Amino acid sequence: MRILVTGSEGMLASDLIPILAQDHYLYSVDRAELDITDAKRVFKAVDVYRPDVVINCAAYTAVDLAETELKLAMLVNGIGVQNLALACSACDVPLCHISTDYVFDGSKGTPYVPFDNTCPVNFYGESKLAGECYVRWLTGRFYIIRTSWLYGRRGNNFVKTMLRLSTQRDEVRVVNDQIGSPTSTVSLAWAIKVIIESGRYGIYHVTDQTDGRLSWYDFACEIMRLAGAGTRVIPITTAEYPTVAKRPVYSVLDLMASRLSVDYPIKGWDVALAECIEGILKA
Repeated sequence: MRILVTGSEGMLASDLIPILAQDHYLYSVDRAELDITDAKRVFKAVDVYRPDVVINCAAYTAVDLAETELKLAMLVNGIGVQNLALACSACDVPLCHISTDYVFDGSKGTPYVPFDNTCPVNFYGESKLAGECYVRWLTGRFYIIRTSWLYGRRGNNFVKTMLRLSTQRDEVRVVNDQIGSPTSTVSLAWAIKVIIESGRYGIYHVTDQTDGRLSWYDFACEIMRLAGAGTRVIPITTAEYPTVAKRPVYSVLDLMASRLSVDYPIKGWDVALAECIEGILKA
């Protein structure tokens, strides 16, 4: 397939591009080459490249800043995706869009299936939900892939922050009452490859495997252990660590329906984390 990947400079794309390139021909573009908020450039790019599928990795991801940078967050995560959806529809090209667990409010208490009602609790989640809606409204062939707690060897993310703090502090304080599923960019990249090759359109949930009870504290403890760090991790409540944007208390994504539809490879969260940290420490 000929695949157009937007947001090529991002954390996910840095692992996705070499994985896709093993079997497909890629056109990868960064923001300077293709700003998805510029409708004319988006239409021209899709028309010129004529890919067999577009994968949108471009996104505004600053969750707390989104509470004040409302227009920018919506412009990228909402209107930019609308531009892609319209251009793909006009050229009859499938669109693969990456979304988030933050489209849910976290009140369900059990893992979210792709068919659950969405209800974001912060503006970042609202902007990502807007992107999902535009894809569903404007295109007939799409893959919406929701993931959560994404981390990788490149870019800014929780794992790299913990590794940095492990060399600077004797202890770190991490919330123990927000539950979710960490996801390696490598794991997500392989799942994206399998899903777009399947031709089975729809909404997918993709994360690494957890038992449904993993907190940020648990995640941080394992990061420190794998890094061989002596830094102590202190569990605290969300109330003790207030943030500008509210976070879902429980945002585990249920994988069953997605994997019954397309049997993409899956790893345990601890295995995927160990592989990522090994790569970071060797770099």
